[in-house]
Amino acid sequence: QVQVVESGGGLVQAGDSLSLSCAASGRTSSIYGMGWFRQPPGKEREFVASIHWSGSNRYYADSVKGRFTISRGGAKNTVYLQMNNLKPDDTAVYYCAVDPRGTLLQYDYWGQGTQVTVSS
Repeated sequence: QVQVVESGGGLVQAGDSLSLSCAASGRTSSIYGMGWFRQPPGKEREFVASIHWSGSNRYYADSVKGRFTISRGGAKNTVYLQMNNLKPDDTAVYYCAVDPRGTLLQYDYWGQGTQVTVSS
């Protein structure tokens, strides 16, 4: 089992930056990729960004390309999401998830989420 905890959310103004952190614990040897997802108010959860643990593959949703950057910490169990030039449409609960297979397509472990609110 892997436990996932996000942190770093908050209330910011449009154009501001915010950094989210995600730490996984437990069976971290089974982590081969991690991703960020978000669920805007009244909408379904959507993909934001993902990274393979080799560091060679990173993927972004079109809506965040050029503004968000996913990176991993030195340890295998941490990942970050740097969000720049935030827009009101970025308002959502942001979730971190763990991929134990390395495909970046299926995530078995999820955090509880952290709220990001961007005011105009």
